[in-house]
Amino acid sequence: MKTKILIVEDQFIEAKSLNVILTNAGYFVCGIARSVTAALSIIEKENPDLILVDIFLQGEGTGIDLGKILNEKNIAFVYLSANSNRQILEAAKSTKPYGFMVKPFRAKDVLIMLDVALYLHKNRQPEKIKVPPSEKSAPVVLPPEFSQLVGKSRKFLEALEQAKMVAHKDTSVLILGESGTGKELIAHSIHSISARRHKPFVVVNCGTLPANLIESDLFGHEKGSFTGATTKREGKFELADEGTIFLDEIGELPLELQVKFLRVLQEREIEPIGGKPRKINVRVLAATNKDLEEEVAAGRFRIDLYYRLNVFPLLMPPLRERKEDILLLANYFLKKYSDEEAKKTPVFSTEAANILMQYDWPGNIRELENTIQRNVVLANSDMIESVEIPVSKRAAATSNKIGFKTMIENERDHIIAVLESCNWKISGKGGAAEILDINVNTLNSRMKKLGIQKESYAKKG
Repeated sequence: MKTKILIVEDQFIEAKSLNVILTNAGYFVCGIARSVTAALSIIEKENPDLILVDIFLQGEGTGIDLGKILNEKNIAFVYLSANSNRQILEAAKSTKPYGFMVKPFRAKDVLIMLDVALYLHKNRQPEKIKVPPSEKSAPVVLPPEFSQLVGKSRKFLEALEQAKMVAHKDTSVLILGESGTGKELIAHSIHSISARRHKPFVVVNCGTLPANLIESDLFGHEKGSFTGATTKREGKFELADEGTIFLDEIGELPLELQVKFLRVLQEREIEPIGGKPRKINVRVLAATNKDLEEEVAAGRFRIDLYYRLNVFPLLMPPLRERKEDILLLANYFLKKYSDEEAKKTPVFSTEAANILMQYDWPGNIRELENTIQRNVVLANSDMIESVEIPVSKRAAATSNKIGFKTMIENERDHIIAVLESCNWKISGKGGAAEILDINVNTLNSRMKKLGIQKESYAKKG
């Protein structure tokens, strides 16, 4: 039996275009409605499997009003409008759609979105993945595709299930989550079980690319295309051809380059500096710890690019929401760094385990890893009696005083705490700049202004 789709769209051309795309793909379009009232009437008669809803409709009521009703009725739906108004985006998201599609519609994007939405609706039940209370002590077996990862919490397993589903499709994935939650690791896992697994996996950190070279780095350039271009250079997208490109910190991409990136997503085409457009075959995975909706509303991120990327959002939960995984990860890192130090792997005392469990880990898994590595280096027995989590003693002392700290004092204490957590490493992977999510030059400037020097605080520690 064909899947029933209802189109709720007040623009004739867009509605007919969708009808043709869906009919050609084998779906049964059970009706086209131009108002909320008409849509509810068709829903009552036809009981569609999924509904495509424009936000602005004829008559009283909007697509958002209809979305609230559909959510209550547990009917799958996807929004059609691309609107950059922050309040409208938040109102639309609150109705729990399975996605947004930007106009004009491309057949491939429409069909991928429907495929994803129908799958997610079928597997919507939150009880789908859980650890029975009677089996809390039993080892949790991860999906074989992710056996190299560590964790057993429900939120983590739900994220893995979604990653496993989307890995076998060729759609773009937007990986969301705080710094240090493992976004690059899950991106690599998605690539490793996809049909492109034997092709290149290219990682690009958009936040660290030099502003004057970012276009050349991403799209390449021809010899002589600008001063200093003495040879032809292939960009990251071309290097990833037939494989996967992972764009970390996508929210840092300059507006002028977002247009070119959108062209890659829409047309699968790049244009090197000084060269001619050329076709590429690449899958795009992107990640950010920014609120892209806020960036869109502020005019710093293109609304059409946001919708193209947000076909399948995948949220990596912070470590404070994965309490069951803290000791699993801590023991994993304990063995890893003990082996590197050629030491016998120690064990955590009850006190040490309690310290690990009670801390909120604002830097997430990366902070936990750095902390365990530091404690392995300091360990001199078969048991780690107490875990040292570097928090500025100046901060602790100040917090005991009556009254509040100034913004400057808070900033200084926070920067010092982060620096101590990563052994005063400022740049590079796991460095303070990455944890704080700021540019290395900005961090050095703030440290100088606040009088933060390693030598001074090391002596006081």
